[in-house]
Amino acid sequence: MVSTAAIGRAWAACDVGVNAAANGTTLLFLAPLIWIAAAIPWVILHGTLGRRHRRTALAAGLVFTLWFAWFLVTWLGMPDSYPAPLCPGNVPPWWPSFIPA
Repeated sequence: MVSTAAIGRAWAACDVGVNAAANGTTLLFLAPLIWIAAAIPWVILHGTLGRRHRRTALAAGLVFTLWFAWFLVTWLGMPDSYPAPLCPGNVPPWWPSFIPA
């Protein structure tokens, strides 16, 4: 999952957490929950719009998936309360400047 990998990269770049093993265990626990939370809207869209308007359902699903990935990475991957001397503003250096964090 892209969002889980991006969260892990953000934590590693900003030195968030105890160590890589603890962060990996946390992400391993969160991965199924994130997958379920991302899959439920697709099931709902398929049940409501997918039978009649496939392209609309696909477009809405893709927009939601992109928004959800951005939300997870900016909410979980860039915690505001964590003092990160390596990342000014708790934004990793590899994060694109045109995407708001």
